[in-house]
Amino acid sequence: MLRQLGYRMRFDLTDIGESVLLDAAGAEAEIGPATEETEADSVLRLTAENLGKLMEGKLSPMLAFSTGRLRVEGSKGVALKLAGLLDEG
Repeated sequence: MLRQLGYRMRFDLTDIGESVLLDAAGAEAEIGPATEETEADSVLRLTAENLGKLMEGKLSPMLAFSTGRLRVEGSKGVALKLAGLLDEG
């Protein structure tokens, strides 16, 4: 599913001060540690708890964005594409 994304996304986990990179620009999607300086097409800033809820389908990406629990920097289109993939999963 993540291979369909085709971009690099960084998740900045605001409550624990860590970042994770989802690199789905190549043939295989890779997830690994990152820093706030790691380049990405889109950066999502949220808490680790809210990221878990998003991945489990317990929090809608659109609701998280509209209520301020999710902030997006960079390409909003890439973030919307990920939101669509999460909704399918």
